Amino acid sequence: MELYRSIIEDLRSWKERPDRKPLILKGARQTGKTWILEHFGHTDFEHVASFNFDKDESLNEIFDNTKDPERIVQQLKLHTDNPILPHKTLIVFDEIQECNKALNALKYFCEDAPEYTVVAAGSLLGGELSKGDSFPVGKVEFLELYPLTFKEFLNVNDEKLYQFVEELSVIEPLPQIVVDKLTEFYRQYLIVGGMPAAVKAFMENRGMEAVKREQRFILDAYSLDFSKHADKKDIPRIISVWNSIPSQLAKENRKFIYKMVKPGVRARDYEDALLWLENAGLIYRVFCCSKPFLPLKSYDDLSAFKIYLSDVGLLRELAGLPAEVVLSGNATYTEFKGALAENYVLQSLVCQLEILPRYWASVGKAEVDFVIQMGVNIVPVEVKSDTRLGGKSLSVYDLNYKPAYKVRYSLNNLKKDGNLINIPLYLADWTTKLVSIQ
Repeated sequence: MELYRSIIEDLRSWKERPDRKPLILKGARQTGKTWILEHFGHTDFEHVASFNFDKDESLNEIFDNTKDPERIVQQLKLHTDNPILPHKTLIVFDEIQECNKALNALKYFCEDAPEYTVVAAGSLLGGELSKGDSFPVGKVEFLELYPLTFKEFLNVNDEKLYQFVEELSVIEPLPQIVVDKLTEFYRQYLIVGGMPAAVKAFMENRGMEAVKREQRFILDAYSLDFSKHADKKDIPRIISVWNSIPSQLAKENRKFIYKMVKPGVRARDYEDALLWLENAGLIYRVFCCSKPFLPLKSYDDLSAFKIYLSDVGLLRELAGLPAEVVLSGNATYTEFKGALAENYVLQSLVCQLEILPRYWASVGKAEVDFVIQMGVNIVPVEVKSDTRLGGKSLSVYDLNYKPAYKVRYSLNNLKKDGNLINIPLYLADWTTKLVSIQ
């Protein structure tokens, strides 16, 4: 079955622009980059010519010998049965991080052969792009592919319900039948997450064991990437950081503590490991904001941060949390329930905002789960995993900074009370729309 991804509309907009540059599609492994580009090629072009630098190492020789796009195209034709025609063929360079000279050649397609439509993708491009030695600065565009959002998950499960939510135009409580259905889908999403293979297993009714198997396969593939692509000195540190994430998030304040990775370690010894995981798109590092002012990133406290995974379903599986506990609840499922909800909300916000969220803490008084930059506003965000609210953090923040809006995510119904908007967790993907409604 096919999983509709909203990024296809962004790809179509890119295609139609007369000033487009070669496009690099970034994203963590197993998010579906290859499938998206193949699908885009087959639906929006007459032909698709795909070249995978990981599978066919002989492709590297083409780029060793020339930088001229016309010569490159002529030699690429020997590696495909499909025509390569200006404006009519989508040229796909897959796993381009395996060939630095191919990455550099995108510059010459931009300058000398804009009539060819070229897209590139790679699972670990973040690390390659950060090196800078082969990157065609200013000559390419970027798109980021994330795991399926809850919005996309809802669309493939219940299109009618999805359309109902899409058409919301006022902030008022939803009908109970809608609340019940959306809550059920939200809990399913916490289990399945948004990795396409896991979602397909769920949609095809292959059972939770099949979902778990797909998630475990992805986690194992990530572990192999650590050994294959990271510097040898960083491999044990990356593994240690990665395995510590569930226990880091199980704490009440979620702040990353190095001694939970290994007692007595120094922060600087693990910085490269953290950067590798960030560049691979596997984690988000959310820094503490010393002052919630514009621009938000200027007030980062680099010594205080939290780490979340790129996919909530993978976090659940990495933590070894049984699916039935998420569905039914359990007296011992408390702190980590909050961790899953926070990870889910962060995933949602990352897809909607240009600036990665931060969090705010007042020494000994309060801590706000996230602060987000929306236009000229800094919006404090509180995440509650259920219907129980409590806590004084938003009130302390409000007293100090008088924000135009405050957002609380919970399983309570949609409601606005003064400058506080209660957004049900299952509507997190519609946050920017809901906040804009006056």
